[in-house]
Order: sequence, then C-alpha cells, then structure tokens
Amino acid sequence: MKQEAPAAARNREPIADVLAGELPASGTVLEIASGTGEHVIHFAARLPHLFWQPSDPDADARASIAAWTAEAGLRNIAPPLALDAASPEWPVQAADAIVCINMVHISPLAASEGLLRQAGRILPQGAPLIFYGPWLEDGVETAESNLAFDASLKSRNPAWGLRTTAWMDELASGNGFGRTRRVAMPANNIMLVYRKR
Repeated sequence: MKQEAPAAARNREPIADVLAGELPASGTVLEIASGTGEHVIHFAARLPHLFWQPSDPDADARASIAAWTAEAGLRNIAPPLALDAASPEWPVQAADAIVCINMVHISPLAASEGLLRQAGRILPQGAPLIFYGPWLEDGVETAESNLAFDASLKSRNPAWGLRTTAWMDELASGNGFGRTRRVAMPANNIMLVYRKR
C-alpha cells in the first residue's frame, strides 16, 4: 500500500521551512496531487496547528496516502480525496491555502488551468497558493539537468514538460492571484507563492 518517493525525503524539510512562513495560523490546507503521501504527513507533524486535506486522482496514490497517514497516527490529516485538478467539479468547497508539489510539469496544461480556476473560487482573499517544482525562467540559465528532465518528460508524454514562471504568473493573474515570493530551492527547484487578490 505505502509507496515511497526518494525525492520526498530529500525535499520535504526545505519545503516545510517555506510553508511555515507562508501558511496561515489556522485553517485547512488543501494539497493537490499528494502522490505517495510522504509530504503531507511531514507537513502535518511539523505544522500541527493546520488541518491538512490531501488529494490525488490516482487510486493507488490515495491508498498510499491513507497508509502513511494511518501509520503516522496524526489527527490533523483528512482522508485523501479523489481530485483531478483539471475537472470542472471539485469535491472541495473551501480551503485556507493550497499547496501543489511537483504536479505542473507532469500533467497537461488543463490541470494547471483547472487548479488556478478552482483556487480562485475556493480560497479567500489573501490566501496563499504555493507551487514547488522545476521551472523555466526568462533571463535565467536553465540547469542542464532540468533541460534533460524536460526532454525526458516530453518523450513520455507530449502534454508534459517544464513550464515557464511567466506563463504561471499570467495564468495566476487571470484568476485573481499575484505572485508574492520566489524561493530558490535545492536541486534546481523553485517555490512560487501566489496570493488571492
């Protein structure tokens, strides 16, 4: 049942450090594309004042999330939701923050478009929408490893690939969000923080 992603163990603490300074003092954090569930149990233990709602469209991933959650024994994690970011109907009506780790580049554009559209609907003014992953940036040299990763993704699925921060900024702006922070992370990743206007 439990799945493991080696990268999750490496990046969870640096991500949690940023989240600690950006997430609200209380409320529900919706995690989009929770994957194995290793991140959410770490965040829930590190930030116990928040209630965490994991989600994933994949049934095996949701089973893994549930298994990790059961083992951790934390009371501030809800059962994982079946949620496809691209869907026009989400099983969530409100949240106080949204976190999305390593989804944008391994999903079609429609997933990010759906995520921003729904985030604009369910988040209150001032709430954070936080992304983590590899990005392409205008005027910033892209690491060779990221270029190779981008080529690999596109060979697996032409709808996948690294997105530009400019594209995400524009998509966010069109849905009522403005970028408030960019944080360089280990292994050539970046965290982008947007807030609902």
